[in-house]
Amino acid sequence: MQSEPLLMGAVAYAPKVVTIWEGFKAWFAGHGLAFDYLLFSNYERQVQAQFDGQIHLAWNSPLAWERARRIAAARGVAVEAIAMRDTDCDLRSVIVVRQDSPLRAVSDLRGRTLAVGAIDSPQATLIPLDHLRQQGLVGGRDFQVRRFDVLGGKHGDHIGGERDAAQAMLAGEVDACCLIDGNHLAFGLDGTLPAGGTRILATTGLFDHCNFTTSPGAPAPALARFTELLLSMRWDDPQVRPLLELEGLRAWRPGRTSGYALLARAVDDEAFYAADGRILAADYRY
Repeated sequence: MQSEPLLMGAVAYAPKVVTIWEGFKAWFAGHGLAFDYLLFSNYERQVQAQFDGQIHLAWNSPLAWERARRIAAARGVAVEAIAMRDTDCDLRSVIVVRQDSPLRAVSDLRGRTLAVGAIDSPQATLIPLDHLRQQGLVGGRDFQVRRFDVLGGKHGDHIGGERDAAQAMLAGEVDACCLIDGNHLAFGLDGTLPAGGTRILATTGLFDHCNFTTSPGAPAPALARFTELLLSMRWDDPQVRPLLELEGLRAWRPGRTSGYALLARAVDDEAFYAADGRILAADYRY
């Protein structure tokens, strides 16, 4: 076992985060890997910690990955996405209207009000707004954007903003709302949205979500062992399954970066980060 633990950063977006990573810490220790974690209140500070030498890797949101990638490229160093959940791959967001809405096409959003999630939500703000931009509709110019900011800095991990946007649409306060498709389904199941009460007006392209991002100069042998152990976790292992359930996956997969192209374009088009990772969004609070 290495003398110093491999130190990972994670964002405390919900109380279960402690339970998850305490469980992973014990499981890794049982397999000979010294592992520990630091919790951050937001992803921006977590990414900065990666470049300040505080942590060896981070459980990053897709937006945090994009910022880390940009900072690394600007500094001439390397970061890598080494693993992700099966549930992080090939996701879509949807623009939803009420079933009785007169809106039938994306072009009908002109002059209307669209509800989005938090300013830093890839799935409920950045990617859907960019999807509309690609079709010639720009927020603030062709339609009004009503933002539901919940827990800034969490990059949309907290679904409160999406839920609030959906409820505003249902109440008739806005004409449409943006959701990740999984939450659109979940809100129908939990009663947030009435069964059969909504229609999908538009669907974005596919994108990926979270990944484990390495920090520059992190110890390669420990990272390799971490990845090996992570990918060896099995759903039918009674010690592992509760942790996987809490983290929302059935299996870990090797990391890939091909699924972040839509977000990278959205970050540029919506002027969220600069090419070197500086935060450009003037009203972003985290």
